[in-house]
Amino acid sequence: MSVIPSTPTSTCSAPAPLLHSRPRVESARTEGPALPAVVGAELQVPTLSGGTTYANLDHAASTPALVAAKEAVDRALETYASVHRGAGHASRLTSAWYEQARAQVAEFVGARADDSVVFTRTTTDSWALLSSALPAATTVFVFASEHHSTLLPWGDDRTVRLPVPRSVEEARSLLGAALARARSVDRDGERLVVVTAASNVTGEVWPIEELARVARVHGARIAVDAAQLSGHRPIDLAGWDVDYVAFSGHKTYAPFGAGVLAGRSDWLDAGTPYLRGGGATRTVGEHGTSWATGPARHEGGSPNVIGAIALAAACATIARHREAIEAHEARLLARLRNGLRSIEGVEQLSAFGDGHDRVGVVAFTVRGLEPSLVSQVLSVEHGIGVRDGRFCAHLLVDDLLADARVTGDTLPGGGLATAVRASIGLGTTVEAVDRLIGAVRELVEAGPAATWSRGDTGWVVSGNDPRDREVARPW
Repeated sequence: MSVIPSTPTSTCSAPAPLLHSRPRVESARTEGPALPAVVGAELQVPTLSGGTTYANLDHAASTPALVAAKEAVDRALETYASVHRGAGHASRLTSAWYEQARAQVAEFVGARADDSVVFTRTTTDSWALLSSALPAATTVFVFASEHHSTLLPWGDDRTVRLPVPRSVEEARSLLGAALARARSVDRDGERLVVVTAASNVTGEVWPIEELARVARVHGARIAVDAAQLSGHRPIDLAGWDVDYVAFSGHKTYAPFGAGVLAGRSDWLDAGTPYLRGGGATRTVGEHGTSWATGPARHEGGSPNVIGAIALAAACATIARHREAIEAHEARLLARLRNGLRSIEGVEQLSAFGDGHDRVGVVAFTVRGLEPSLVSQVLSVEHGIGVRDGRFCAHLLVDDLLADARVTGDTLPGGGLATAVRASIGLGTTVEAVDRLIGAVRELVEAGPAATWSRGDTGWVVSGNDPRDREVARPW
């Protein structure tokens, strides 16, 4: 049931070829309790042999939409209107749902009563917002292992970059030593630690609570990149004792253009409004402007209501099915890692060691085969979606591959440049995992089934690439 506010809360106002999918939607097939259904679970993709059901092992890049998120969007569109701007029924209802979406997300991240939940576009956008709101004398501490969106927005002049740690103990030690040095030089300056909750390269879960304790000892705040965790494990601002968390809808089964920055209100309320315009103001006069406080301060303009509603629906659905989701992914991840481990010449990348806890992300190399060729063969010959490259985490991948025992794409100074990444989620089935393992084994033992050559833009299959067929636009 929606409670409609009696008054407005603000006074201001080269694409890839598309593929057909069957209209039916269903959950990923697996043993155990029922899972939330995803859109496009029966997507059919072209291959050299004709076509097959898509094996989605690219969730770390972006997740499919939950059916629940799509249904929430469809319902919200029937009465859609701009929020906080009208007395009409549609505007009042949409405004109510928008603020209820904020409350739902706050619950999802374990926000404290006085935390702000600001809707952004992506995790990258969230960190840009926080960077703009930091006190002037803030020093930011970030590990080189971070995704570029977390590594880069703070500015070189106030960023202390820490080496890639190879154990939890080393991460704690590196952070503690860096904070101690900074505190000895400037006791009054603000300090912010920014760290990932789960690596987008290896899937390894970082020791957030331990690093938060280190930060507290040295009077620092801590912000957590939960982009790779949000669809897999709980986020807990209060329980972790962290100050900020950011994540994206497109990695949380709600790819409708919304992200979140949640956390302490004081820096956000004191910082320059991120989007100056309608909604961010309290008053505008001839001699100056006073700005709103709270989330509205940084949500100028007409916000992405539909994205917020979709994300709230996804958060509520994930929370209701948490146990089933984690069991499903644990089974598939063990199957994937064990299967790849059984293939000679395949090496999985890890910073903290083989036995460290991780979500469903596996980066690997195949001896004698360039990762870019492996990913193309998996797609064209087997209908499998993976990713190759350095995954917007160049420093981490370079470090992990520097002493690798396999060969492949090389940098000018030698060593591997890239890897293959397979990542699981609700759109992944047991059959998809087995298909990947079988395809990699076949590639190692017999090579590609088709003839491949390297062109100006990468590897090209001989003849016609089946993925290049004409498909009608969705509009």
